[in-house]
Amino acid sequence: MPKTTTGTTTRRTMTAAARAAAKRAERGHRDANSTPATDEAPGAEGSSGARTVLIDAPKDGWQDPPEPSPETFDEDDAPEERPTPGRGRLLTVLLAVLLVASLAAAFALAWKSWDARRTETARTEAVAAAQKAAPVVLSYDYRHLDRDFARARAHLTGDFRDEYGKTTKTVVGPTATKYHGVVKATIAAPASGGTPAASVVSASSDKVVVLLFVNQVTESTQVSGSRVDLNRVRMTMTRTDEGWKVSAVDAL
Repeated sequence: MPKTTTGTTTRRTMTAAARAAAKRAERGHRDANSTPATDEAPGAEGSSGARTVLIDAPKDGWQDPPEPSPETFDEDDAPEERPTPGRGRLLTVLLAVLLVASLAAAFALAWKSWDARRTETARTEAVAAAQKAAPVVLSYDYRHLDRDFARARAHLTGDFRDEYGKTTKTVVGPTATKYHGVVKATIAAPASGGTPAASVVSASSDKVVVLLFVNQVTESTQVSGSRVDLNRVRMTMTRTDEGWKVSAVDAL
């Protein structure tokens, strides 16, 4: 009986020890799987009794991941380059300058073209006015001087009009009256007929200088018969509110 009791007791003791060892092993395996690694020293325990596991650094040290190459980016993913405010303002100023320069050039061309057409019109009108004025201004008859001089002044303008009035009153009138002077002027024309001899020396939109070939037939008590003078006369024509008028006459 005692022998049997001792064997039974021994077996129970071994069984209990095995169960305790199995439980410790199971608890240790469970704690190792559930406890995170921390920087605490070995043996340190938290409030839950978990153990800390330290991980040693690799022999060659930690390696950073490789930087991505430019080829790894797609062109559509690249950030869009936007102009800076300074460049934008400069571009705006340059465009404004170019616009103003273009408008100025266009205006200058338009003005030049308009002025050229106006000058051409002035040439035509001034020549016609000179051909009409010359026979009146360069002719007179002692029998009706006041009428002739008044008609002539209607074709004149400016200082030349005043000068003509003084000259006819102090010189031409008294001489024509004394010698019964009669002067008749005509614009020379080709023998075969055609346009009277007149040409433009210079022209602008408001002033034209015209060269005329004028024949003057003079009769007086100082001349036997009639005398014919072939003259070249330069008349300056000026645009006025009343049309083209003679502002100067020079005998050449």
